[in-house]
Amino acid sequence: MNAILTRTPTEESLGVALPHRRMEEWKWTDLRRLLDKPYGQAANTAAPKDVERLLKLATVHGVNTRRIVFVNGQLQVGSKLLDTAARNTIEGSDPLVVMGNALGGQGVDLCLSGNVDTPIEIIHIATKGETRAIGYRHRVTVEAGASATLIETFIGEGEYLSNSLVEISLGDGATLDRIKVEQEAPASTHLAHTAFTLGAKAILRDFTLTSCAKLVRHNGTCTFNGEYAEAHISGSYLLKGRQHGDTRLIVDHAVPHCTSRELFKVVMDDHARGIFQGKVIVRPHAQKTDGKQSSHALLLSETAEFDAKPELEIYADDVVCGHGATSGDLNHDYLFYLISRGVPKAEARAMLVAAFVGEAIETVQHEKLREALLTFAASRLAE
Repeated sequence: MNAILTRTPTEESLGVALPHRRMEEWKWTDLRRLLDKPYGQAANTAAPKDVERLLKLATVHGVNTRRIVFVNGQLQVGSKLLDTAARNTIEGSDPLVVMGNALGGQGVDLCLSGNVDTPIEIIHIATKGETRAIGYRHRVTVEAGASATLIETFIGEGEYLSNSLVEISLGDGATLDRIKVEQEAPASTHLAHTAFTLGAKAILRDFTLTSCAKLVRHNGTCTFNGEYAEAHISGSYLLKGRQHGDTRLIVDHAVPHCTSRELFKVVMDDHARGIFQGKVIVRPHAQKTDGKQSSHALLLSETAEFDAKPELEIYADDVVCGHGATSGDLNHDYLFYLISRGVPKAEARAMLVAAFVGEAIETVQHEKLREALLTFAASRLAE
């Protein structure tokens, strides 16, 4: 029998077929090969002291937020204002959506109105335990004219797989700042699928920091359903060792007069591998579209690797669209300049790398959140 038809131990434990390299969108992240062990059910209990310890390690710990806490896939702390704890079925044929629905995890169903001044933070914690799979399914609606800041934090220890499905809808004139921080355990796998839909004149500002898990795959779709909307989507990888990070992002301009910007800054050392696959689609009637995407990689070792696949699929003629991708080492002229001014070489390298990453992090509007992310990035780079 053909091996591709024989279920692997991982597929047997998850009850789904895993994507593989014969699938175009997964050719650099062959989950069938990379996931090679069975995953059991997530533990239902956790020691309070472990939860508190992990909460203090969160990147934005100390910033005033309204917290919703999940521990091993179960809602532990919520807000009476938000009153969540819903089980959502996210529709779609994407492999990560199928996996997430099969895992049947809990999630939140948030409906935000007015101006929500305090950032809302959804924290996902995995405590030590048997090798296991944890699923989350969230739905967030920002009503017309409303504004909010949403933080998704993933943090844990041990060996596990987390699968996060998120649907986010912005009404007409709504504004959402979303920050996602992947701070999972070094032996973990993080899989995520996020779908955005934007109404007329809506503004989305989205930033994702990928840093800690062994294997990460982010899938994202952003669909413009109303005219004069804006989407600013950015991200940064801080990878070392044999970490593997992959982002697949599709921005769909389905209506005219919309603007999209994508900026990803990737730093990799040792044998780390980063991938960015970005596609911008402009539908036949989406005239006056302004769409640009760029991905830039800083390779700190000769064995690090970056793969970029930028795509433009344009069916309208009155548009401004473009893409770009670069990869390379630090600028040695800049490094020499700093060293010649008395800056130690290690410190000079750290300064240049931090400046490189900082361009993406600076897109975060909330000052204290931005400072927390910059501080975390600096400590991570210092390692």
